[in-house]
Amino acid sequence: MVCALGAAVCFGTATVLQAVAARTAGAGADGGDAALLLRALRQWRYLAGLALDGLGFLLQIAALRSVPIYAVGAALAASLAVTAVVAARLLRVRLSGLEWGAIGVVCAGLALLGLASGTEGDRTGPGWLRYAMVAAAVGVLLLGGIGGRLSGRARALLLGLGAGCGFGVVEVAVRLIDSLRPADLLTDPAAYALLLGGGAAFLLLTSALQRGSVTTATAGLVIGETIGPAAVGVVWLGDRTREGMTGVAALGFAVAVAGALLLARFGEAPAQEGATGGT
Repeated sequence: MVCALGAAVCFGTATVLQAVAARTAGAGADGGDAALLLRALRQWRYLAGLALDGLGFLLQIAALRSVPIYAVGAALAASLAVTAVVAARLLRVRLSGLEWGAIGVVCAGLALLGLASGTEGDRTGPGWLRYAMVAAAVGVLLLGGIGGRLSGRARALLLGLGAGCGFGVVEVAVRLIDSLRPADLLTDPAAYALLLGGGAAFLLLTSALQRGSVTTATAGLVIGETIGPAAVGVVWLGDRTREGMTGVAALGFAVAVAGALLLARFGEAPAQEGATGGT
């Protein structure tokens, strides 16, 4: 759980930096999502955000190897609480009493999860699950193509949901990879699912942060990266809670995700600086 919370700190801080960079890179520029990503990569804030994402990913892997997916997913959703605090500190965004309360709700949910979570499941899952993750990663790309043709809240929701599903594929794929030997990775479908899902998620998230309602996109992101992976972990990978604490874990998961959804508007905060921020 310490690693999962460390990953949340990294991801939450990276969100602020990447949102500013994406808005700056997209201001007055034409081109598709790939062109937007290339422009964003020239922003120092985006590169700093990627470095934090890399560190967060390593911490996420360590967490997924120790605790159930549902606990890690809820902790990662709580990165929005980190985003809120960082936005308040660095961008001088004022938090209302309700928003501070939502941060408290997230922390309470995570405390319940930490209390109730058992060790990671000991199942490897059915053989078809690895190929299902590859198919899901391809589906994320298709969802991004569909979302890119929409506008307004529908576009933001679909892109955010797609990005969340892509990160969810990464969470499950990490658990499915048995060996880190290069020869084994080359023949493991889960490794390809991880790369494809993660790459697609970053592409969709960059686009979602730059266009449309980032609040809506962030809500979709939270839903996509928590519910599906948690279900896979419980149903097929054997994730369980401590004896007699299933109800506490379910309550903690629901409370943490609900608090994160209340904080979804903090995807908007960096946009205020994006109007004046430089490269």
